[in-house]
Amino acid sequence: MTARIYQPAKSAMTSGEGNTRSWVLEFEPAERKSIDPLMGWTSTGDMGSQVRLRFATREAAIDYAVRHGIPHRVEEPKKRGKTIRPLGYGGNYAHNRRIAWTH
Repeated sequence: MTARIYQPAKSAMTSGEGNTRSWVLEFEPAERKSIDPLMGWTSTGDMGSQVRLRFATREAAIDYAVRHGIPHRVEEPKKRGKTIRPLGYGGNYAHNRRIAWTH
């Protein structure tokens, strides 16, 4: 069972970057999920899909996989192209504002 080591992307629902600094080791699914005919829930017999380990650094995640003999692949994170300056709401009314206020 191959493990995937990656750095998670930020949530699309927020502008914050919480939980994006750590590295995650999770196993790829060994079998497909099936739908329960009575309740409609999805289930699987693959217990490895429930394991998700977090590490502070990429090297720590790789060392863990090597120590335990887990075949793994590392996915490099995609970096943002433009740096975004955090602005507060009060910046809309600042006296030294560079562009004119428009509605």
